[in-house]
Amino acid sequence: MKEDQPELKRVLGLVDATMIVAGSMIGSGIFIVSASMSRAVGSAGYLLLLWIITGVITVLAALSYGELAGMMPKAGGQFVYIQRAFGNLISFLYGWTVFTVIQTGVIAAVAVAFANYTAIFFPELQRQIISIADGAFVITWKQILAIISILLLTFSNTRGIRNGKLIQLVFTSTKLFALFALIVLGIAMAFKSNTLAENFKNAWDASTTTINKDGSISISHLAGFALIGAMGSTIINSLFSADAWNNVTFIAGEIKDPKKNIPRSLFLGTLLVTVLYILANVAYLALLPLKGDPLAHDVFGQGIQFATNDRVGASAATMIFGNVALLIMAGLIMISTFGCNNGLILAGARVYYAMAKEKLFLKKAGTLNSNNVPSFALWTQCAWACALCLSGTYSDLVNYSTFASMIFYIVTIAGLFVLRRKEPDAERPYKAFGYPIIPALYILSALAICTILIIYDGRNTGFGLICVVIGIPVYYFTQKRPALN
Repeated sequence: MKEDQPELKRVLGLVDATMIVAGSMIGSGIFIVSASMSRAVGSAGYLLLLWIITGVITVLAALSYGELAGMMPKAGGQFVYIQRAFGNLISFLYGWTVFTVIQTGVIAAVAVAFANYTAIFFPELQRQIISIADGAFVITWKQILAIISILLLTFSNTRGIRNGKLIQLVFTSTKLFALFALIVLGIAMAFKSNTLAENFKNAWDASTTTINKDGSISISHLAGFALIGAMGSTIINSLFSADAWNNVTFIAGEIKDPKKNIPRSLFLGTLLVTVLYILANVAYLALLPLKGDPLAHDVFGQGIQFATNDRVGASAATMIFGNVALLIMAGLIMISTFGCNNGLILAGARVYYAMAKEKLFLKKAGTLNSNNVPSFALWTQCAWACALCLSGTYSDLVNYSTFASMIFYIVTIAGLFVLRRKEPDAERPYKAFGYPIIPALYILSALAICTILIIYDGRNTGFGLICVVIGIPVYYFTQKRPALN
């Protein structure tokens, strides 16, 4: 008699799913990217507007995904939605891009961010181990630590979904509390100073600030298409900080009552993080002047624009806690990035598992171990993410992955319209809020941002597109050789 095969277990409730949404979104970005964004737009009003637009776009997408999640509560999430709407080629391209750039690239970038902040406590991690071709290729102990963190989290997740659930709950709860505390204390201090009011005196006077070779700064005022271009090209920073919310759909096969809990967790998680991100930037503006001097010797003089190494969160915390703030924020970001990567690693492997079930990925990735998790898929993802940690291109991968993500968000929500037409009588436990206006509004907004990025950041967006296009010959090659699947 044939033995029972391992299968995915539905052990995650609404709180767990919401924690995965929020935990996957909150990494290091919220504590860093506001510096470069403030240099790009040069005003408090436009800085907050960018974060509000990011939040609105994210919540609109989450509301639209709810219908698809209710229709198809299966492991693989977005891959499954695209396959049902558009077929194998487009769904393969999505899965291919998730593996090569989107998921593994973000895992590598977040792991390196974890190592960068660990190096504040252990400076020896900065030391080079290998340097080849006059520094063209360098390996440091930080990169090794980043790899070790990915290995540890991957191993933990191979031990069963309950391990990943526990890590996610503990780390996400901790960073939500810490971020909330920073917001409350920062805004409270606004009543003791006029920094916030000063930042909003000329809230809509936009400008771009660049540092010259001699350390001086150049300021160019922005208006019209130049302003739109600056906003469109810098919003990728906040979009990266708010990305990965869709990861909960990847683990639909392990969520209780997924037809209800996935749409609810998408809305609750994205709304929670959106509110926290906007309030965090209000706190930054309450504690620090937006504009500053890169040569200033204190965090207040440097302002948000020129926070040391763009560590806006650390500069803001310094205004509250003094010099010990750097260590406090470093510890917080270590917790934040470690928890973020746990969610990314846990969820990503389920995409390859679902692909393998459809003969669109390595056959072994479609198997489960004795703990009912896709361990081969986890270790395959781990291997490529570790390689990216050594590539030295992780900062660019942030841009590549965010642009590629947006392309497939557009494709997925377009699939909502396709399935409404193709399958009008299909069961829909949850219907997309505001259909067709809200899904269409998301598509138009995302297309506008992608167009601006192509115009103003052709190098990074071009690489992202190349990664997608390379998947086309790979798809046809593998389909002609079933033994590879």
